[in-house]
Amino acid sequence: MEHSIDLLISARARYTQRQLAEQLNVTPRTVARWESGETQCPTMLAPALRELLGLPSQTSATDFTFIDLFAGIGGIRQGFEKNGGRCVFTSEWNNWAKKTYLANFPDEQDANHTFVGDIQIHPASEVPDHDILLGGFPCQPFSIAGVSKKNALGRAHGFEDATQGTLFFDVARIIDEKRPAAFMLENVKNLKSHDKGKTFSVIMATLEEELGYEVHHRVINGKHFTPQNRERIIIVGFRESTDFTWDDLELPLHGPKLGTVLHKTDGTEPFLEWDGDRFFDHENGEVLPKYTLTPKLWSYLQGYAEKHKAAGNGFGFGLAHPDGTTRTLSARYYKDGSEILVSQNGLRPRRLTPRECARLMGFSDDYRIPVSDTQAYKQFGNSVVMPVMNEVARIMTPHIAKIKNAETDIAKTA
Repeated sequence: MEHSIDLLISARARYTQRQLAEQLNVTPRTVARWESGETQCPTMLAPALRELLGLPSQTSATDFTFIDLFAGIGGIRQGFEKNGGRCVFTSEWNNWAKKTYLANFPDEQDANHTFVGDIQIHPASEVPDHDILLGGFPCQPFSIAGVSKKNALGRAHGFEDATQGTLFFDVARIIDEKRPAAFMLENVKNLKSHDKGKTFSVIMATLEEELGYEVHHRVINGKHFTPQNRERIIIVGFRESTDFTWDDLELPLHGPKLGTVLHKTDGTEPFLEWDGDRFFDHENGEVLPKYTLTPKLWSYLQGYAEKHKAAGNGFGFGLAHPDGTTRTLSARYYKDGSEILVSQNGLRPRRLTPRECARLMGFSDDYRIPVSDTQAYKQFGNSVVMPVMNEVARIMTPHIAKIKNAETDIAKTA
């Protein structure tokens, strides 16, 4: 398999450092560091570099199938597809999210793929067989603190008592029924402290003790890959014993800055036919005026921040600059945009456009945004930093391949 540095050298024969930086969503200085060997060129860049060079994507024995639960707009799916995965089943109940998802992953292109709405009413037995279960399930409290022992209350599994009525229960019942080789679950960092730690305790006991999986978890900050401080807990599990380690993660020491995702006003902003001039006026080289805060809203946010500052609280707007990073993009961004306001050189600040939000979450510019700005802000605020998913998938796939190969060997000797 080709190393990413070899692909980078080939790409540099065709592109300048600046051109490559724009394509890879990093700074030219970062490309220079990779080229000089000052920092390692990340393995995860190989697929993007192969695409730039017009080389066919590599497939290998690590190819696998997965299901995408609580799918949102497909950020987790993209990361695992980039590592050889094929989605066979998707569940998402929100119709607006479904519209965005299907605009980017057309269901009719794959006869072997099923899309359902509410997973809570879908029988686990009707979920297709799969190698990995993926899901960014909502954080909900459980009815009792611990997981009951097996056969408690006459039931086969204690997790049925502890998690019934929550969406994590649906994750557990599908894992129990289908026994995939692995799973990957994503949630907010505070999952570990939610309900005084009881929620996380039930989740871990269910996955390890009840379902019998080898489980690993780690908090990863998206700022390694995009200019956003976004910490999320990643929980991965394997049906068999593995030598999986988080030490295999390649987290760039110097993440990109906000300027790499902002619309370019120097004439180099690409024209995207699917966006047109919806977010950016290409003729005049400027972001549409509607994204600049009104005098009334800007005055309100300044007053609100001063009031809380005087009271000793940290509440207030987050003014971001091109050479910095942002706060966490949330689903409430559509309300006033206060957590991430882009400085405009003496003018009133502005919100990010939905296209900039997509870039902030690591989505490429070919990702379609078929919904209103309000829905788009909610969707990107609820999504995942796609390059984080890409990197997690990369370090999981070799272990999934080993489990699958062992299954094949057993079947041959049976």
